[in-house]
Amino acid sequence: MTPAFGKCFDPTGTTWGLPTYPWRLAPDGLATRRQLRALGLRPGGQPIAAQVMRRSRRRKTGVQVAYLYQLNLAKPVRPMTPARSAALAAAMRARRTCPQCHADAGYCIPTSLGVCVTCAYPDDFTEAA
Repeated sequence: MTPAFGKCFDPTGTTWGLPTYPWRLAPDGLATRRQLRALGLRPGGQPIAAQVMRRSRRRKTGVQVAYLYQLNLAKPVRPMTPARSAALAAAMRARRTCPQCHADAGYCIPTSLGVCVTCAYPDDFTEAA
């Protein structure tokens, strides 16, 4: 067993507080949120059953963690209702609407600008003479 593998293998949970497995070596019957979603399921309020861990140079802590949930306790995804669909459409419309010119920009307005690109940089979009 390599040293990196050994740090991530803790099936009893004594080191990390949760049963911990190396990346891609979790036991059957456990899945991440993305894996549950691909199966049409959600955690449904159940506690975290375990975690998978791997080294990561991008993370400040040096490790990347994904929580695992039990498949047998997972619940089906709630169906999309007309009210939820309308609320999501309204939220996306609000993200696309410029607060300065009140026009639909056709894209989500960057939070760094706060307004659409044409309002943020008006000199760049004037017609050349």
